[in-house]
Amino acid sequence: MSTRLSALAASAVLFAAVAVPAASAATGDPARQTGQNGQNGQNGQTGQTGQTGQTVNLATNPGFELPSPNLADWGSIPGWNCTGGPAEAAVTTTAPRSGGSALTVTPAGEDSTGECAQTVSVQPDTTYTASAWVRGDFVHLGATGTGRDVAPAWTETTGGGWQQLTTRFTTGPDARSIRLYVHGWYQQGPFSVDDVRVDGPAPAPAVARGSIPTEDKVVFFTVDDGWQRNPEAERFIADHHLPITAFPLPMPAGGDPDFFRRVTAVPGSSIQDHSVSHSDLSKLPPDQQQVEICDARDAMTRLFGTAPVVFRPPSFAWNTDTLQAAADCGIRTVLTADADFSWGASAVWHPGPLQPGDVVLMHWTDTLATDLARALAAADAAGLRPAGLTDYLR
Repeated sequence: MSTRLSALAASAVLFAAVAVPAASAATGDPARQTGQNGQNGQNGQTGQTGQTGQTVNLATNPGFELPSPNLADWGSIPGWNCTGGPAEAAVTTTAPRSGGSALTVTPAGEDSTGECAQTVSVQPDTTYTASAWVRGDFVHLGATGTGRDVAPAWTETTGGGWQQLTTRFTTGPDARSIRLYVHGWYQQGPFSVDDVRVDGPAPAPAVARGSIPTEDKVVFFTVDDGWQRNPEAERFIADHHLPITAFPLPMPAGGDPDFFRRVTAVPGSSIQDHSVSHSDLSKLPPDQQQVEICDARDAMTRLFGTAPVVFRPPSFAWNTDTLQAAADCGIRTVLTADADFSWGASAVWHPGPLQPGDVVLMHWTDTLATDLARALAAADAAGLRPAGLTDYLR
């Protein structure tokens, strides 16, 4: 056995001895009892002590069956971030455990384990069970960010077949998300993954709002999309010290992240979630909605360092599935608006002028500088001032 493998075995045995609860490689198939491939399970005990409710699979694209959204990075795995990218990880249709496909990872170099991971939103002080079916040698399943040490589940070999790895953990008092990962080991060849689960209590759906309840004389300026980034709007925001809530799509945000950092530099500003592809989410099934929201959340977090807590549905198209999908991605608020000042408009969708708590919609376009000026004038006329949106969310 190589030095790396010896170190792996020794550290895993030690970690398993001290970690509570311990991890295991299971041979049963609870997925067949509670649903597979993202079909959330049945009512039953939650992981939270003393409470009952619906236990569901919280993993995004757990069976690797979902298509990549339009405008997604080429070769990306919906719901997953693989360190080696498409050079290592791919969805394949060769001998999946269930459904039509599975994830196959071939570490490209001797220093790669071929890790793929996703962020899963969790509740504090709550017990979860993570599991995955794997095929290959020295495959691992684990979670970080739980707030408490938890040993990974791993197997020396699956003997060419599929084997289930299972680990159980209880989150700490401050845990709001965990990083679920699967990986192989150095120079141990390819491995496959299918039917991933993170079983725990379903979070409460996000709250839909078109305005923010407040008695303060404030309004909230929100700007969507990000395809046109003109310097006039940037100067206007800086000169007037405007707090802006930006909802860019990942592709334009990734193409010019410094622009979005500059236009949200005023205190109270933030960058939030607007989906990956700008699709009508009300026409998508729940699991695809979750990919759209979670993958955009992950992109914004990687680019700007802070996870979004607000989701703006494209074209304001959403349904009750959107509220649950948003909650599964750690989003607290699904936000529309009650005024539109985009492209020269001055539409207020309630009687009278702007009111305290109104959310004003605009877009990153070549008219944004004049749109902002017109919106600011309307706010001034109503005795209101722009304020930071997230400062007022409860």
